[in-house]
Parts: sequence; C-alpha cells; structure tokens
Amino acid sequence: MLGIIIGVGSVIAMLAIGQGSKKSIQDQISSMGTNLVFVMPGSQQRGGIQLGTTSAVSLSAKDLDAIKSDCPSINDISPEVRANGQAVFSHKNWPTSMFGGNTEYPTIKKIEVSDGRFFTDKEVKSAAKVCLIGQTVIDNIFGKDVNPIGLTIRYKNIPFKIIGVLKPRGLNTFGQDQDDLLLAPYTTVQERVLATIYFQSIQTSAIDETKTKDAANEMEQALRKSHKINAKDPNDFTIRSQDELVSTFSSISNVLTILLGAIASISLLVGGIGIMNIMYVSVTERTREIGLRMSVGGRGKDILMQFLIESVLLSVIGGVIGICLGIGASDLIAAIMKWPVVVLPTSVVLSFLVCTVIGVFFGFYPARKAASLNPIDALRYE
Repeated sequence: MLGIIIGVGSVIAMLAIGQGSKKSIQDQISSMGTNLVFVMPGSQQRGGIQLGTTSAVSLSAKDLDAIKSDCPSINDISPEVRANGQAVFSHKNWPTSMFGGNTEYPTIKKIEVSDGRFFTDKEVKSAAKVCLIGQTVIDNIFGKDVNPIGLTIRYKNIPFKIIGVLKPRGLNTFGQDQDDLLLAPYTTVQERVLATIYFQSIQTSAIDETKTKDAANEMEQALRKSHKINAKDPNDFTIRSQDELVSTFSSISNVLTILLGAIASISLLVGGIGIMNIMYVSVTERTREIGLRMSVGGRGKDILMQFLIESVLLSVIGGVIGICLGIGASDLIAAIMKWPVVVLPTSVVLSFLVCTVIGVFFGFYPARKAASLNPIDALRYE
C-alpha cells in the first residue's frame, strides 16, 4: 500500500499548492477592483515603423470627456499620470513614483486613507501642490512612528504638502511594493512635474462586474470616434480589464497545477504496478489453497472476485491513508512555509476513485490467472 499512500498524498498536496496559488493570484488581482477597465496608449505605426506604447501620446482630456458622455456602463473614471523621481525631506531622499488622479481615483483603484484626507475637486482644478504618501516612503524618509501630515517634501524640486497617509497594501501579484508611492492631483503632476497634456492611462470602473465587457466595447467606440479612426484602421489605444488578467493568470496556474498533479501521479502508477506484483506473488504462493477451493465447488468467478476484492481493498485503504497524509501535508506546508494551499473536495474524491480503478485494473490480471488455474494442477503444486 505504500506506493498508493505516497502517490495519493503527493497528488493531493501538489493540487492543493496549485489551487492555493491560483486563488491567491485571483484574490490579489480582485483586490484592485473586479470591475476595473482601463485604457492605455496603443502601439502606433508611422512610415512603416512600429512605435511602442511608451512613445504613443494618444490620450487627452477630450478622450476623458468622450468616455464620460458616451459610456453609460461606466460608473467612475479618472485619468492616470505617473512620474519617477526622488522624494526629498531634509537630508534624506528616496526614489519613488508619483501617481496622479482625480477624486474618483481611490474608488477605482481600491485605495484607502489611514490618516488625513484625500485631495478635493478644487485642489484638482487648481493643480494644488498637495499629496498623499505611502508607508514605504514614510519609513525611508521620516522613519517609523512619525506622522508626516502637514510636513512638506520636495519631488523634482517642487514642494508638496502631505495631506494624507495611504493605508498599507503590501506587495501585489507581480511582487511590486504598493506602498512605495506618492499620490497627487493629476493636474499637478501633468503641469508641474511632467509638463504634458497627455495621460498615461484612463482608469474606469464599470457599474458592476457583469458590465465590464459592455464598458470596454463602449470605450472602444467612444475613443475611435474621438480619435477619428477610420473603420479599416486599427486602434491607437489598448483596452484591458481585470477579467482578462484574472483569466490569463488562472490559465497559467491551471497548467502548473496539472503539471504538478501529473508528476505526482507517477507515484500512483508505481503503486499500482506494486499491487499487481504483490497479488501475482500471492496467487503463486496460494496455488494449493485455490485448488482446494475449486475442488470443493468454488467457481472461477468466486476465485476471481476473491483476489479482485483483496486488490481493491489494498488500494482503497492505501488511498484513505494517502488522503489523510495529503491533507495533513498541505496544512503543514501552509503552517511552516506560509504558502497558500486549497484542498478541493474534487481532488479528494478523484484520488479515491483513482485508487479504486487502480485496484481493479492492476488486480484483474493476477485474479484472472488465479481463476483460470486447473484444480488438479493447483492441488499438486508445491
């Protein structure tokens, strides 16, 4: 039974690790908003030369207005601009990113303020030099246990008054620190930091999760009209949604889970072959017993069922012990290594069924051999 125990236990543990990773990725992406839909400048082609998204400058205030007026499936909308530079306070500095948005930006991106306040519409319109600060920047510039609200830092030689502290969010799915940032009105970042009229993206949230596809389609039509793109020409922008990200990462996780399960299933195959060999030896050692049973009226199918039931019992008992071992190993991995694990009932049921099938499949040949023995030859066997 040892091969079955190890095989079933390893299959359940590997599938639990794979499913746990999948769920962890889905939860982290969903934490950014399950109804998030955003548009970025797409690749452009000029003179036969393909330009990347970083060189494209196709999103502006008129696109924002077009989406607002022509997309009924969208609830919140905000431009997003981003700059990279050094945040400086006194003699300390820290390289970080400054993001810009409007008052709807925190709702779309699921951003919360732990202390202070968010900037107002008036501050957005006036391009006020105010910002909110992430915990990582606070720790590296001000030190821990320091309240920076009301203090002024410099970013690219521009003074910004800190009006709020962002609630810590930790690392995202890609391992990036979500607390290493400054957040300011997009107009301030545009005019005072980047000196541009274009957005790096437009972030929106659909009315609900079921409307994300409708929102994406409406945005595409609105932007094609705003950019005056002919029917045969490709878009000069790219629209993405959280559903696409979840689907992509789920597909990758599923492949990895199947791969882990397939590797662990080799142990089950080895265990099945072991059962077949043991039952074959058992038939050989019990040949006289088989002959005796047949001589007193035992039929071939009775002998077949006897050895088949023994084989199935070996597999099933090994499977039950393996299931307990697999669940215990999954809990141990979660406790010691802090990995996310999810033991699905389907994997437990599937493992149990596989054990039964293995018992029948690998036990049939030895059982059939026992049933086909000649009673006289079996009784004479030494």
